[in-house]
Amino acid sequence: MATLGDARSGKLADNIAGFGRALRRAGLRVDSARIALAQEAAGLVGVGRKDDLAAAMEAVLVSREQERGVFRELFAAYFRDPAVAHKLLAQMLPSAQGVKDPAKRPRVSEALAPQKRFGAGERKPDKEVDFDAAMTASDMARLKHADFNGLTASEYHLVEGLARDIALPVPKFEQRRMRPGGRGAQLHWARTIRHAGHTGGELLVLRRMQRRREALPLLVLVDVSGSMERYARLLLAFLHAATRAHRRRDVFAFGTHLTDLTPAFRLADTDAMLAAASAAIDDFAGGTRLGASLATLREKHARRLVGRRTLVLVISDGLDTGEPEDLSRELDWLTHRCRRLLWLNPLLRFEGYAPLARGAAVLHRHAHAMLAVHNLEKLQDLARSLAELLDN
Repeated sequence: MATLGDARSGKLADNIAGFGRALRRAGLRVDSARIALAQEAAGLVGVGRKDDLAAAMEAVLVSREQERGVFRELFAAYFRDPAVAHKLLAQMLPSAQGVKDPAKRPRVSEALAPQKRFGAGERKPDKEVDFDAAMTASDMARLKHADFNGLTASEYHLVEGLARDIALPVPKFEQRRMRPGGRGAQLHWARTIRHAGHTGGELLVLRRMQRRREALPLLVLVDVSGSMERYARLLLAFLHAATRAHRRRDVFAFGTHLTDLTPAFRLADTDAMLAAASAAIDDFAGGTRLGASLATLREKHARRLVGRRTLVLVISDGLDTGEPEDLSRELDWLTHRCRRLLWLNPLLRFEGYAPLARGAAVLHRHAHAMLAVHNLEKLQDLARSLAELLDN
Protein backbone atom coordinates (compact mmCIF):
# COMPACT_ATOMS: atom_id res chain seq x y z
CA MET A 1 0.00 0.00 0.00
CA ALA A 2 1.19 3.50 -0.80
CA THR A 3 2.13 5.57 2.22
CA LEU A 4 0.81 9.00 3.12
CA GLY A 5 4.12 10.50 2.07
CA ASP A 6 3.91 8.84 -1.32
CA ALA A 7 0.43 10.24 -1.85
CA ARG A 8 1.57 13.78 -1.21
CA SER A 9 4.49 13.74 -3.62
CA GLY A 10 5.27 12.62 -7.14
CA LYS A 11 2.87 11.84 -9.95
CA LEU A 12 0.07 10.64 -7.72
CA ALA A 13 -0.14 13.97 -5.91
CA ASP A 14 0.12 15.89 -9.18
CA ASN A 15 -2.69 13.92 -10.78
CA ILE A 16 -4.98 14.32 -7.79
CA ALA A 17 -4.28 18.06 -7.73
CA GLY A 18 -5.05 18.26 -11.46
CA PHE A 19 -8.24 16.30 -10.95
CA GLY A 20 -9.25 18.69 -8.18
CA ARG A 21 -8.77 21.65 -10.50
CA ALA A 22 -10.89 19.91 -13.14
CA LEU A 23 -13.65 19.43 -10.57
CA ARG A 24 -13.44 23.12 -9.73
CA ARG A 25 -13.85 24.03 -13.40
CA ALA A 26 -16.91 21.79 -13.49
CA GLY A 27 -18.49 23.88 -10.74
CA LEU A 28 -17.68 21.86 -7.60
CA ARG A 29 -16.36 23.65 -4.52
CA VAL A 30 -12.91 22.11 -4.23
CA ASP A 31 -10.23 24.09 -2.42
CA SER A 32 -6.61 23.26 -1.62
CA ALA A 33 -7.56 21.78 1.75
CA ARG A 34 -9.87 19.28 0.10
CA ILE A 35 -7.25 18.38 -2.48
CA ALA A 36 -4.77 17.70 0.32
CA LEU A 37 -7.38 15.55 2.06
CA ALA A 38 -7.96 13.64 -1.19
CA GLN A 39 -4.23 12.98 -1.44
CA GLU A 40 -4.26 11.67 2.11
CA ALA A 41 -7.27 9.47 1.36
CA ALA A 42 -5.49 8.03 -1.68
CA GLY A 43 -2.53 7.16 0.50
CA LEU A 44 -4.76 5.37 2.99
CA VAL A 45 -6.80 3.25 0.57
CA GLY A 46 -4.05 2.63 -1.96
CA VAL A 47 -4.42 2.47 -5.71
CA GLY A 48 -4.76 -1.25 -6.22
CA ARG A 49 -8.52 -0.95 -6.76
CA LYS A 50 -9.81 1.94 -8.80
CA ASP A 51 -13.30 1.69 -7.28
CA ASP A 52 -11.90 2.05 -3.76
CA LEU A 53 -9.87 5.09 -4.73
CA ALA A 54 -12.86 6.68 -6.46
CA ALA A 55 -15.05 6.11 -3.39
CA ALA A 56 -12.44 7.59 -1.05
CA MET A 57 -11.93 10.68 -3.19
CA GLU A 58 -15.67 11.12 -3.68
CA ALA A 59 -16.13 11.08 0.10
CA VAL A 60 -13.83 14.07 0.58
CA LEU A 61 -14.37 16.04 -2.64
CA VAL A 62 -18.17 15.88 -2.98
CA SER A 63 -20.37 17.77 -0.54
CA ARG A 64 -23.70 17.82 -2.38
CA GLU A 65 -25.74 14.89 -3.62
CA GLN A 66 -26.29 16.54 -7.00
CA GLU A 67 -22.50 16.70 -7.54
CA ARG A 68 -22.00 12.93 -7.45
CA GLY A 69 -22.91 12.36 -11.09
CA VAL A 70 -20.47 15.04 -12.26
CA PHE A 71 -17.70 13.63 -10.03
CA ARG A 72 -18.12 10.05 -11.24
CA GLU A 73 -18.28 10.99 -14.90
CA LEU A 74 -15.27 13.27 -14.61
CA PHE A 75 -13.28 10.68 -12.62
CA ALA A 76 -13.92 8.02 -15.27
CA ALA A 77 -12.95 10.37 -18.11
CA TYR A 78 -9.95 11.91 -16.36
CA PHE A 79 -8.23 8.66 -15.46
CA ARG A 80 -9.19 6.57 -18.50
CA ASP A 81 -6.88 8.04 -21.12
CA PRO A 82 -3.35 9.46 -20.74
CA ALA A 83 -4.25 12.05 -23.39
CA VAL A 84 -6.78 13.52 -20.99
CA ALA A 85 -4.46 13.57 -18.01
CA HIS A 86 -1.22 12.04 -16.77
CA LYS A 87 -1.46 8.40 -15.76
CA LEU A 88 -2.34 8.02 -12.09
CA LEU A 89 -0.66 4.64 -11.89
CA ALA A 90 -0.35 2.03 -14.60
CA GLN A 91 -2.51 -0.47 -12.71
CA MET A 92 -5.33 2.06 -12.50
CA LEU A 93 -5.75 2.38 -16.26
CA PRO A 94 -7.82 -0.34 -17.94
CA SER A 95 -7.35 -0.81 -21.65
CA ALA A 96 -9.43 1.75 -23.48
CA GLN A 97 -9.02 0.29 -26.93
CA GLY A 98 -12.30 -0.36 -28.66
CA VAL A 99 -14.25 1.40 -25.92
CA LYS A 100 -16.34 4.31 -27.11
CA ASP A 101 -16.55 7.22 -24.69
CA PRO A 102 -20.09 7.90 -23.48
CA ALA A 103 -21.61 11.30 -24.10
CA LYS A 104 -20.36 13.72 -21.47
CA ARG A 105 -22.29 16.40 -19.62
CA PRO A 106 -21.41 19.92 -20.86
CA ARG A 107 -19.89 20.67 -17.44
CA VAL A 108 -17.59 17.63 -17.71
CA SER A 109 -16.57 18.35 -21.31
CA GLU A 110 -15.76 21.94 -20.39
CA ALA A 111 -13.75 20.86 -17.34
CA LEU A 112 -11.62 18.52 -19.48
CA ALA A 113 -10.97 21.12 -22.19
CA PRO A 114 -7.39 22.48 -22.41
CA GLN A 115 -6.95 25.51 -20.23
CA LYS A 116 -5.29 28.64 -21.60
CA ARG A 117 -2.00 29.49 -19.89
CA PHE A 118 -0.88 33.06 -19.31
CA GLY A 119 2.71 34.16 -19.62
CA ALA A 120 4.67 35.67 -16.78
CA GLY A 121 4.01 39.17 -18.03
CA GLU A 122 0.31 38.66 -18.64
CA ARG A 123 -2.44 39.26 -16.12
CA LYS A 124 -5.17 36.67 -16.07
CA PRO A 125 -8.38 38.57 -16.85
CA ASP A 126 -11.45 38.31 -14.75
CA LYS A 127 -13.36 35.20 -15.77
CA GLU A 128 -16.69 36.86 -16.34
CA VAL A 129 -15.29 39.92 -18.11
CA ASP A 130 -13.14 37.77 -20.42
CA PHE A 131 -16.05 35.50 -21.28
CA ASP A 132 -18.36 38.41 -21.89
CA ALA A 133 -15.87 40.18 -24.14
CA ALA A 134 -15.64 37.13 -26.37
CA MET A 135 -19.40 36.84 -26.75
CA THR A 136 -20.95 37.70 -30.09
CA ALA A 137 -24.44 39.10 -30.48
CA SER A 138 -25.68 35.67 -31.52
CA ASP A 139 -24.06 34.11 -28.43
CA MET A 140 -25.83 36.58 -26.18
CA ALA A 141 -29.13 36.00 -27.94
CA ARG A 142 -28.70 32.26 -27.50
CA LEU A 143 -27.94 32.61 -23.78
CA LYS A 144 -30.94 34.88 -23.34
CA HIS A 145 -33.19 32.05 -24.49
CA ALA A 146 -31.16 29.14 -23.08
CA ASP A 147 -32.69 26.96 -20.39
CA PHE A 148 -30.73 27.35 -17.15
CA ASN A 149 -30.58 23.58 -16.79
CA GLY A 150 -28.63 23.14 -20.04
CA LEU A 151 -25.86 25.68 -19.43
CA THR A 152 -22.20 24.79 -19.04
CA ALA A 153 -20.41 25.93 -15.88
CA SER A 154 -18.98 29.06 -17.55
CA GLU A 155 -22.30 29.91 -19.17
CA TYR A 156 -24.09 29.39 -15.87
CA HIS A 157 -21.78 31.82 -14.05
CA LEU A 158 -22.24 34.40 -16.80
CA VAL A 159 -26.01 34.02 -16.91
CA GLU A 160 -26.19 34.28 -13.12
CA GLY A 161 -24.36 37.60 -13.34
CA LEU A 162 -26.71 38.82 -16.05
CA ALA A 163 -29.73 37.75 -14.01
CA ARG A 164 -28.58 39.95 -11.15
CA ASP A 165 -28.98 43.00 -13.40
CA ILE A 166 -32.64 42.32 -14.26
CA ALA A 167 -35.07 44.65 -12.50
CA LEU A 168 -38.20 43.45 -10.75
CA PRO A 169 -40.30 46.51 -9.84
CA VAL A 170 -43.02 45.04 -7.66
CA PRO A 171 -46.28 47.06 -7.84
CA LYS A 172 -46.87 49.51 -5.01
CA PHE A 173 -49.85 50.34 -2.83
CA GLU A 174 -50.91 53.54 -1.07
CA GLN A 175 -50.48 53.59 2.67
CA ARG A 176 -52.68 55.42 5.14
CA ARG A 177 -49.72 57.45 6.29
CA MET A 178 -49.10 60.73 4.48
CA ARG A 179 -45.88 62.41 3.42
CA PRO A 180 -45.14 65.99 2.37
CA GLY A 181 -44.93 66.78 -1.32
CA GLY A 182 -46.68 66.04 -4.54
CA ARG A 183 -50.05 67.38 -5.66
CA GLY A 184 -52.24 65.64 -3.15
CA ALA A 185 -55.68 66.93 -2.25
CA GLN A 186 -54.83 67.35 1.43
CA LEU A 187 -53.02 70.49 2.60
CA HIS A 188 -49.98 70.28 4.83
CA TRP A 189 -50.95 73.16 7.14
CA ALA A 190 -47.83 73.09 9.29
CA ARG A 191 -45.51 73.56 6.32
CA THR A 192 -47.86 76.07 4.69
CA ILE A 193 -47.95 78.30 7.80
CA ARG A 194 -44.21 77.93 8.30
CA HIS A 195 -43.59 79.09 4.73
CA ALA A 196 -45.98 82.01 5.24
CA GLY A 197 -43.67 83.24 8.00
CA HIS A 198 -41.15 84.08 5.29
CA THR A 199 -43.68 86.05 3.21
CA GLY A 200 -45.10 88.42 5.79
CA GLY A 201 -47.87 86.05 6.82
CA GLU A 202 -49.40 85.74 3.37
CA LEU A 203 -50.31 82.24 2.12
CA LEU A 204 -48.61 82.51 -1.23
CA VAL A 205 -47.73 78.82 -1.47
CA LEU A 206 -49.96 75.95 -0.38
CA ARG A 207 -47.95 72.95 0.77
CA ARG A 208 -49.68 69.61 0.18
CA MET A 209 -49.44 66.03 1.34
CA GLN A 210 -49.88 62.72 -0.43
CA ARG A 211 -50.12 59.12 0.67
CA ARG A 212 -46.93 57.14 1.00
CA ARG A 213 -46.45 54.42 -1.59
CA GLU A 214 -44.68 51.17 -0.78
CA ALA A 215 -44.01 47.96 -2.69
CA LEU A 216 -46.30 45.07 -1.85
CA PRO A 217 -44.92 42.76 0.85
CA LEU A 218 -43.17 39.84 -0.82
CA LEU A 219 -43.18 36.24 0.38
CA VAL A 220 -40.98 33.91 -1.69
CA LEU A 221 -40.98 30.11 -1.38
CA VAL A 222 -38.16 28.42 -3.33
CA ASP A 223 -38.09 24.69 -4.05
CA VAL A 224 -34.57 23.30 -3.42
CA SER A 225 -35.28 19.67 -4.31
CA GLY A 226 -33.03 17.69 -6.65
CA SER A 227 -35.01 18.51 -9.79
CA MET A 228 -34.68 22.25 -9.04
CA GLU A 229 -30.95 22.39 -8.29
CA ARG A 230 -29.92 24.38 -11.39
CA TYR A 231 -32.78 26.86 -11.01
CA ALA A 232 -32.81 27.48 -7.26
CA ARG A 233 -29.38 29.13 -6.94
CA LEU A 234 -29.81 31.35 -9.99
CA LEU A 235 -33.30 32.47 -9.04
CA LEU A 236 -32.20 33.22 -5.47
CA ALA A 237 -29.41 35.40 -6.86
CA PHE A 238 -31.86 37.15 -9.20
CA LEU A 239 -34.40 37.83 -6.44
CA HIS A 240 -31.78 39.04 -3.97
CA ALA A 241 -30.44 41.63 -6.40
CA ALA A 242 -33.84 42.62 -7.82
CA THR A 243 -35.57 43.13 -4.46
CA ARG A 244 -32.68 44.65 -2.52
CA ALA A 245 -34.60 47.89 -1.92
CA HIS A 246 -37.69 46.08 -0.62
CA ARG A 247 -38.52 46.89 2.98
CA ARG A 248 -40.67 43.80 3.43
CA ARG A 249 -39.43 40.63 1.76
CA ASP A 250 -39.33 37.22 3.35
CA VAL A 251 -37.74 34.24 1.65
CA PHE A 252 -38.00 30.56 2.55
CA ALA A 253 -36.53 27.45 0.97
CA PHE A 254 -38.46 24.22 1.05
CA GLY A 255 -37.49 20.65 0.30
CA THR A 256 -38.46 18.10 2.90
CA HIS A 257 -38.96 20.97 5.39
CA LEU A 258 -39.03 24.76 5.58
CA THR A 259 -35.85 26.86 5.96
CA ASP A 260 -35.94 30.61 6.64
CA LEU A 261 -33.55 32.40 4.28
CA THR A 262 -34.64 35.91 5.28
CA PRO A 263 -31.54 36.50 7.47
CA ALA A 264 -29.34 35.53 4.52
CA PHE A 265 -31.28 37.91 2.25
CA ARG A 266 -30.49 40.80 4.61
CA LEU A 267 -26.83 40.56 3.57
CA ALA A 268 -25.96 43.25 1.04
CA ASP A 269 -23.68 41.09 -1.12
CA THR A 270 -25.39 38.47 -3.31
CA ASP A 271 -22.46 36.04 -3.12
CA ALA A 272 -22.48 36.30 0.67
CA MET A 273 -26.23 35.65 0.62
CA LEU A 274 -25.75 32.51 -1.48
CA ALA A 275 -23.07 31.22 0.87
CA ALA A 276 -25.26 31.86 3.91
CA ALA A 277 -28.26 30.23 2.23
CA SER A 278 -26.17 27.20 1.28
CA ALA A 279 -25.06 26.82 4.88
CA ALA A 280 -28.63 27.15 6.17
CA ILE A 281 -30.26 24.63 3.81
CA ASP A 282 -29.72 21.06 4.98
CA ASP A 283 -32.21 19.32 2.68
CA PHE A 284 -30.89 20.57 -0.66
CA ALA A 285 -31.46 18.17 -3.60
CA GLY A 286 -33.77 15.97 -1.55
CA GLY A 287 -37.51 15.49 -1.92
CA THR A 288 -40.31 18.06 -2.06
CA ARG A 289 -42.97 18.41 0.62
CA LEU A 290 -44.62 21.76 -0.02
CA GLY A 291 -47.72 20.90 1.99
CA ALA A 292 -45.75 20.18 5.15
CA SER A 293 -43.62 23.29 4.60
CA LEU A 294 -46.72 25.48 4.24
CA ALA A 295 -48.11 23.97 7.43
CA THR A 296 -44.93 25.07 9.23
CA LEU A 297 -45.29 28.53 7.70
CA ARG A 298 -48.89 28.78 8.89
CA GLU A 299 -48.09 27.59 12.41
CA LYS A 300 -44.97 29.70 13.01
CA HIS A 301 -45.05 32.73 10.72
CA ALA A 302 -48.60 33.35 9.47
CA ARG A 303 -49.45 36.42 11.53
CA ARG A 304 -46.19 38.18 10.68
CA LEU A 305 -45.88 37.30 6.99
CA VAL A 306 -49.23 36.74 5.36
CA GLY A 307 -51.72 39.58 4.86
CA ARG A 308 -54.19 40.81 2.30
CA ARG A 309 -51.48 42.77 0.46
CA THR A 310 -48.86 40.01 0.43
CA LEU A 311 -47.62 38.83 -2.96
CA VAL A 312 -46.59 35.16 -2.74
CA LEU A 313 -44.17 33.66 -5.26
CA VAL A 314 -43.86 29.86 -5.25
CA ILE A 315 -40.85 28.76 -7.31
CA SER A 316 -41.20 25.05 -7.97
CA ASP A 317 -41.69 22.40 -10.64
CA GLY A 318 -44.64 21.07 -8.64
CA LEU A 319 -43.23 17.55 -8.27
CA ASP A 320 -44.43 17.26 -4.68
CA THR A 321 -44.06 13.98 -2.79
CA GLY A 322 -46.53 14.76 -0.02
CA GLU A 323 -50.24 14.03 0.17
CA PRO A 324 -52.30 16.13 -2.29
CA GLU A 325 -55.02 16.63 0.34
CA ASP A 326 -52.53 18.24 2.74
CA LEU A 327 -51.14 20.48 0.01
CA SER A 328 -54.63 21.53 -1.09
CA ARG A 329 -55.64 22.43 2.45
CA GLU A 330 -52.55 24.59 3.04
CA LEU A 331 -52.78 26.31 -0.35
CA ASP A 332 -56.44 27.06 0.27
CA TRP A 333 -55.47 28.76 3.52
CA LEU A 334 -52.69 30.75 1.86
CA THR A 335 -54.60 31.93 -1.22
CA HIS A 336 -57.49 33.22 0.90
CA ARG A 337 -55.14 35.41 2.93
CA CYS A 338 -52.74 36.87 0.37
CA ARG A 339 -53.12 39.36 -2.49
CA ARG A 340 -51.91 36.95 -5.18
CA LEU A 341 -50.18 33.57 -5.29
CA LEU A 342 -48.07 33.16 -8.42
CA TRP A 343 -46.49 29.86 -9.40
CA LEU A 344 -43.13 30.31 -11.14
CA ASN A 345 -42.61 26.98 -12.90
CA PRO A 346 -39.40 26.03 -14.79
CA LEU A 347 -41.19 23.11 -16.47
CA LEU A 348 -42.96 25.59 -18.73
CA ARG A 349 -39.82 25.32 -20.85
CA PHE A 350 -41.43 22.24 -22.38
CA GLU A 351 -43.87 22.99 -25.18
CA GLY A 352 -47.29 21.57 -24.40
CA TYR A 353 -46.52 21.17 -20.69
CA ALA A 354 -49.55 20.38 -18.55
CA PRO A 355 -49.49 20.11 -14.72
CA LEU A 356 -50.64 16.49 -14.56
CA ALA A 357 -48.57 15.32 -11.57
CA ARG A 358 -50.61 15.22 -8.37
CA GLY A 359 -48.85 18.07 -6.60
CA ALA A 360 -48.61 20.16 -9.76
CA ALA A 361 -52.34 19.78 -10.42
CA VAL A 362 -53.16 20.99 -6.90
CA LEU A 363 -50.78 23.94 -7.16
CA HIS A 364 -52.16 24.90 -10.57
CA ARG A 365 -55.71 24.81 -9.24
CA HIS A 366 -54.93 27.22 -6.38
CA ALA A 367 -52.41 29.58 -7.99
CA HIS A 368 -53.71 32.80 -9.51
CA ALA A 369 -51.27 32.37 -12.41
CA MET A 370 -48.43 30.13 -13.61
CA LEU A 371 -45.39 31.86 -15.12
CA ALA A 372 -42.19 30.60 -16.76
CA VAL A 373 -38.77 31.36 -15.22
CA HIS A 374 -36.40 29.00 -17.03
CA ASN A 375 -34.32 31.56 -18.93
CA LEU A 376 -33.26 35.22 -18.92
CA GLU A 377 -36.01 36.28 -21.30
CA LYS A 378 -38.68 34.94 -18.96
CA LEU A 379 -37.11 36.70 -15.99
CA GLN A 380 -37.26 39.96 -17.94
CA ASP A 381 -40.94 39.32 -18.69
CA LEU A 382 -41.71 38.67 -15.03
CA ALA A 383 -41.99 42.32 -13.97
CA ARG A 384 -44.46 43.09 -16.76
CA SER A 385 -46.49 40.01 -15.89
CA LEU A 386 -46.64 41.01 -12.23
CA ALA A 387 -48.00 44.45 -13.06
CA GLU A 388 -50.68 43.03 -15.37
CA LEU A 389 -51.80 40.35 -12.93
CA LEU A 390 -52.01 42.70 -9.96
CA ASP A 391 -54.02 45.28 -11.89
CA ASN A 392 -56.79 42.76 -12.48
